[in-house]
Amino acid sequence: MLVHEFLENSAEKHPEKTALVCGDKRLTYSQMEEAANRLAHAVLDAGLARGDRAAVYLDPSVEMATSVFAAMKAGGVFIVINPQVKAHKASYILNDCQVRSLVTDVFHLKEIAEELGNCPHLEHIVLTDFPKAPAELLEKTALPVLSFPEIMAGFPAERPDCPAIDIDLASLIYTSGSTAQPKGVMMTHLNMVSAASSIIQYLENRPDDIILNVLPLSFDYGLYQLLMAVKFGGTLVQERSFLYPYETIDLLIREKVTGFPIVPTIAAILFKLKNLEKYDFSSLRYISNTAQALPPQYIRQLQSIFPAARIYSMYGLTECKRVSYLPPEELERRPTSVGKAMPNCETYIVNEQGERVEKAGEVGELVVRGANVMKGYWNLPEDTARVLKPGPLPGEKVLHTGDLFKMDEEGFLYFVGRKDNILKVAGERVSPKEIESVIHGIEGVSEAAVIGVPDDILGNAIKAFVVLDSGRTLTGKDIIKYCSRNMEHFMVPKYVEIREELPRSSHGKVDKKALQAQE
Repeated sequence: MLVHEFLENSAEKHPEKTALVCGDKRLTYSQMEEAANRLAHAVLDAGLARGDRAAVYLDPSVEMATSVFAAMKAGGVFIVINPQVKAHKASYILNDCQVRSLVTDVFHLKEIAEELGNCPHLEHIVLTDFPKAPAELLEKTALPVLSFPEIMAGFPAERPDCPAIDIDLASLIYTSGSTAQPKGVMMTHLNMVSAASSIIQYLENRPDDIILNVLPLSFDYGLYQLLMAVKFGGTLVQERSFLYPYETIDLLIREKVTGFPIVPTIAAILFKLKNLEKYDFSSLRYISNTAQALPPQYIRQLQSIFPAARIYSMYGLTECKRVSYLPPEELERRPTSVGKAMPNCETYIVNEQGERVEKAGEVGELVVRGANVMKGYWNLPEDTARVLKPGPLPGEKVLHTGDLFKMDEEGFLYFVGRKDNILKVAGERVSPKEIESVIHGIEGVSEAAVIGVPDDILGNAIKAFVVLDSGRTLTGKDIIKYCSRNMEHFMVPKYVEIREELPRSSHGKVDKKALQAQE
């Protein structure tokens, strides 16, 4: 099965059912299918070939969702670029995987226009709000620009012939890693179909489910809400963010939402709201959580606010989408566990010698085996080799997560910590090295070290320690302001401490453990 067949199958079964709600726009399955077909024909006509990369750089919208399926229908590989990323990072992604087709709008095109001259592989742009584009912007773009409204009016609604098979790439999902630049996680159709099918199975999703998604589609947790809803023929209510929580709560009630995926940051915001007891949440069937474990007190508060909802604690990572889940009936007994491997997935723990850990309570690295495991990192063979290692069968590769776990006597998994220093901030994976690289770009900065410090809302807050060149007088506010202009909001340090020097190890490297111990 191919991922875009999720839409084709549901359009045949439920043509007049609402597939997607976004703001004041609603699409039925037949409308979404026809729109994706028209866009697929347009990008094929513009030269997109099998395996070419097609990027979507938009705020959450019906056009974004349509573009994801259109890219696959054309035999391409889709990339969703976080709409909050700055131009230099968007340009890096476009160049890293040699994107040929870009779907965006006037706002984001203005953001990236200066960088387009540095994107030699880009062949055309599809502009969703073409009529609003200033003539000078189109001239500056210096590329063929296709009008999304004209495509919807002028290209065939029939399904194009797609040459892809299930071991072809369906998507590249960019994630921060141990280097200063994001890495493209290569996911095949088989990977994504397997992951979506397994999650749907344990969540017991059904066609009458209505999912409220406040997570970005550039985040795999958010993206799979779209893919899964379309696969089982449900309805996705897509919000741009959780910025206005009372409006989101009203939407949840109005649309009779049955599924609500969250991260701990969303839970923390919910708990600060007043008068939640006056709302009728009886339609809500389940709440799912990943990114970070929910503290036990969060679980109790969620159960109090949403008494009819089953709560699923889960663990996953972009490289395989999902790994494990805790059945809701186990929450009371093991509130800190992330459960056992999901259907069609196997997990085990290995020690530093690579040997399987069998003893309960012994800590080691979690290994994941299954069809959901990525093919590797785009154009990064050394990074790929570090995490995809030989498995039990000849020629097989399994994923070494870099995360430390232990098991109890019944085989339930417990997250202990990360082998590397990747931080989870408000549900987003953040590379300290990437932030350090930006801070080092500030004139007058000699050294920078970034760590995570505990935060009730964010899970981790980012703290930067900065050493200045002699005679410079930069303040923490100056550094935060610079970061705000040059990176996504969730990567901007919450705290900056100016120091005379940084602690060092015996090898002369900055000792982040010493910095962490001082907090």
